[in-house]
Amino acid sequence: MGQAARPGFGRPFRLRRPARPTLRQLRLGSGLVLFAYVLTHLLVHALGNVSLDALETGLTVKVALWRTPPALLLLYGALLIHLVLGLYAFYERRFYRVRPAETAQLLLGLAVPLLLVSHVVGTRLAWSLEGLDRGYAQVLYATWVAAPGQGMMQAAGLVVAWLHGCFGLYFWLRLKRGFPGAAPWLLAGAVLVPVLALLGVVQGGRSVALLAADPAWRAEELGANHLGGAAQGERLSAVRRGLFSTYMAALALVVLARGARTFAETRGGFVRIGYPDGRTVRVPRGSSVLEASRRGRIPHASVCGGRGRCSTCRIRVVDPERSRHLPEPERAERLVLERIGASPGIRLACQLRPDGDLTVAPLFTPQARARSVPDAERAATGEERFVVVLFADLRGSTRFAEEHLPYDTVFVIGRFLGAVGRAVREAGGSVNQHLGDGLMAIFGLDRDPKHAARAALKAVDGIAVQVEQLNRMLAADLGERLRYGVGLHAGLAIVGELGDETESRFTVLGDTVNVAARLEGLTGPMRQVAIVSEAVYEAAGLPPGALQELTLTGRARPLRAHLIGADAPAALQEG
Repeated sequence: MGQAARPGFGRPFRLRRPARPTLRQLRLGSGLVLFAYVLTHLLVHALGNVSLDALETGLTVKVALWRTPPALLLLYGALLIHLVLGLYAFYERRFYRVRPAETAQLLLGLAVPLLLVSHVVGTRLAWSLEGLDRGYAQVLYATWVAAPGQGMMQAAGLVVAWLHGCFGLYFWLRLKRGFPGAAPWLLAGAVLVPVLALLGVVQGGRSVALLAADPAWRAEELGANHLGGAAQGERLSAVRRGLFSTYMAALALVVLARGARTFAETRGGFVRIGYPDGRTVRVPRGSSVLEASRRGRIPHASVCGGRGRCSTCRIRVVDPERSRHLPEPERAERLVLERIGASPGIRLACQLRPDGDLTVAPLFTPQARARSVPDAERAATGEERFVVVLFADLRGSTRFAEEHLPYDTVFVIGRFLGAVGRAVREAGGSVNQHLGDGLMAIFGLDRDPKHAARAALKAVDGIAVQVEQLNRMLAADLGERLRYGVGLHAGLAIVGELGDETESRFTVLGDTVNVAARLEGLTGPMRQVAIVSEAVYEAAGLPPGALQELTLTGRARPLRAHLIGADAPAALQEG
């Protein structure tokens, strides 16, 4: 569907071709379908804490949800896609200092088919291929009374599948706003669901063991219509062996393909990745820059774990000539670079696989924590979040310092910073850094983008009021008015504790911060009180008025912004 332009933005109506899903999106989508199935399966198991009848009732509901033709197509399609992409991830991943959680997620995923193939054949395929109606009574008898070892394997398989899904959800959600507040509840659910499910299986198994002592019950519930005959059992066993062999063969092929790739890369030569501190890492051709950093134990930020979902691993290619001959960004990398407005020479380390020697400069280096922390690459850089960044600076402070006593200069600058800080805090922002005669403030640390952007626009008006009051108070002593400039921009930035092992502070880094600082720097030459980017008004849901295209140093594309003079309000109120 076409996307209409916002009123006043002057953008033409145009149709957009739907973008093809990336491999990551396919893996995520199929994983969510399978996680939903496992969740309903475990919730039904938990009903065993009530009674065996409750288990059967829950099973009836689950069957109604998942055995319709559309649901079966969705489920089997998701299973096939996720399995194939999981094997591909195993082939693609190079184990250079991979984080334990990432390794656990991958290995758990590879183990799921081995643990659950018997359960799938004995229930789902027994129904679809042989027409055998096996409910909880039959399954619990087979796995609790007849073959407890098989039941232990099935329970382990379900727990492994659940943990694999929880790891995947964590890697997906941890970059989302609101995750820190929801994390305790999600963790509680991740623990309680499998525990209650296993307890329900135990209670159901005990009930079936008691019922199995009754010959009449055994004759009715364990007949051929439920468990099948010898021929049917042999056919299902053949299917089980075939699926197991096929999966093991696929794993073996992936391992062989990994070995062949390593051999080919070794035959194809090595590339050297250089870093600003003089260190050089030699890796096989085809390795990514992030893999080179991990192999060389060079701290390199990567909040998303090298999946191309964030920009924290971004690097600057030091040699401009070399950057023009690098492989073009793939779609996943290109989308991230476009989202952050990256300038030429900026690439994602996890996606860039140079075919020649290269020197790079990581833009975000993880902070080295206490020595007791073994992993120098823990995500101490924080997280990527939407923020609104405000820079304010007092103009003419150098000339003022030349003409006044040092203590007078400190007094005036202190009063100016106090006035600006009050306006920021009253609007709902926080002052993050004092930069000589200016400061940097952040909005959106605890609010959604719309409220953050509106609060920042309110702060621009508040600064004007506060500085005007300060001018009236100091008019008799100074003989001139204090003049200032404000730059305001919104977007994604890295928020967290940054510094070294002895001193660190909470701050933000990224292109959003750089743009806000450059906008503030343009207020003087352009004789404006404030320059607010279009992105702030878009986030606030307010019309920006007249926009002007500005060319900023280091950015290939111009930026649209609203220029605010001495008497113009920044925040345009609704209604």
